[in-house]
Amino acid sequence: MNESEKRVVGKMIAIYCRAHHRTSRKKLCEACAELRDYSTERLERCPYGEKKPTCSKCPIHCFKKDRRLEIKEVMRFSGRRMIWKHPIDAIIYLLKK
Repeated sequence: MNESEKRVVGKMIAIYCRAHHRTSRKKLCEACAELRDYSTERLERCPYGEKKPTCSKCPIHCFKKDRRLEIKEVMRFSGRRMIWKHPIDAIIYLLKK
């Protein structure tokens, strides 16, 4: 599995957690840490492996419905902020999308 994709999802969750749960820069709240771990596990088990499309274009939904809604909310919030906080990762993500 692509390590950069896991890293980007982790960064997006961290941005969301700091803004919504007032956590420190180095620590996630319990709920966000669980979401990060769940997302990492799902990305590792993706049947497409290295040829994985972006989740929004994927024909298979690996996430359970409630978790999919959570990660959508995180990505919707953090996506716009990634360009300021992690511009290189944001540009790479947009090029893949």
